[in-house]
Amino acid sequence: MIFPIVAYGHPVLRKVADPIQPGMLSLDSLIADMWETLYASNGVGLAAPQVNRSIRLFMVDTMQMFESMEQGEREKYADAPGIKAVFINARIVSLSGTPWAYNEGCLSIPKIREDVLRPETVELEYQDEQWQPHRKTFSGLTARVILHEYDHIEGKLFIDHLSGLKKKLLKGKLTDITKGQVRVDYKMHFS
Repeated sequence: MIFPIVAYGHPVLRKVADPIQPGMLSLDSLIADMWETLYASNGVGLAAPQVNRSIRLFMVDTMQMFESMEQGEREKYADAPGIKAVFINARIVSLSGTPWAYNEGCLSIPKIREDVLRPETVELEYQDEQWQPHRKTFSGLTARVILHEYDHIEGKLFIDHLSGLKKKLLKGKLTDITKGQVRVDYKMHFS
């Protein structure tokens, strides 16, 4: 089932998500539906709050980013060929490396893209969809997408990383999104 993506302005996007315990919900079907939603929306990451579930779950597929790049561009990133993974109850252990800018967008904030500075590397503790614990370090585009999705389970959005002036300049577009005055080619839920 394809879920509508929750649009900017909905309170669930600003709430710190709750931890998940095994057996709390039908996780297998939720994850399958979230993958279907992610691909139907042409995204590379999706967090549960974006489908109106305030739980600490997100998924990332950076493999598709690398598949669509030219060979020369792909070689600029040490994390090629990317990953496809589910992260449950993720917790950042450490951030390191020189912050670097990349043009980010968000399915919940359509038609807006801005350069965002993020650290080069993130070390995470998390569980996968089989509840197996992991502690891994990610870098490059994969780290960036993970940090973007991690922000969602912390009630943050990529626009929170922008300067006050940049946010002021985007105010009209953001207001339009909250009112549902934006056209997208995927299902959205406006508050």
